[in-house]
Amino acid sequence: MRQLAQLLGAAVAALLIAAPALAVLPDEMLANPQLEARARTISQQLRCMVCQNQTIDDSDAPLARDLRLLVRERLQRGDNDRQAVAYIVARYGHYVLLQPPFETATLLLWLGPAAFVVAGGAGVALYLRRRHAVVPDTALSPEDSAHIDALLREG
Repeated sequence: MRQLAQLLGAAVAALLIAAPALAVLPDEMLANPQLEARARTISQQLRCMVCQNQTIDDSDAPLARDLRLLVRERLQRGDNDRQAVAYIVARYGHYVLLQPPFETATLLLWLGPAAFVVAGGAGVALYLRRRHAVVPDTALSPEDSAHIDALLREG
């Protein structure tokens, strides 16, 4: 029984590891193994626009399939890797790259998350400062203190 459980666990682990490879369907693959290897390398650099943080090589989304086919088509037409990627970027923008270049057109992609963190921190700091400023530090007046002492002594 224990061996069966281990075998089942190993099978499940193997399926989980191989799951991303199932996205590229056999009918998409090129007959030329060198072109197919280049296509897979390029596909691992491109973001699925539907899945956001998944490569088109790993995604089952129809748009990812279209992009994989487009990459393969460009390679079959004779494009080198750089030209094929440039073609995709020209159609979909720098956001399709998992690692967009750091240039003027992509500053928002690179600095946007940091700007949100800084703005959020500034907002929290401002909130805390205003909250602290609104609550005045009021000490009891001598009359109030005497009144409280009298009430406490009475019981």
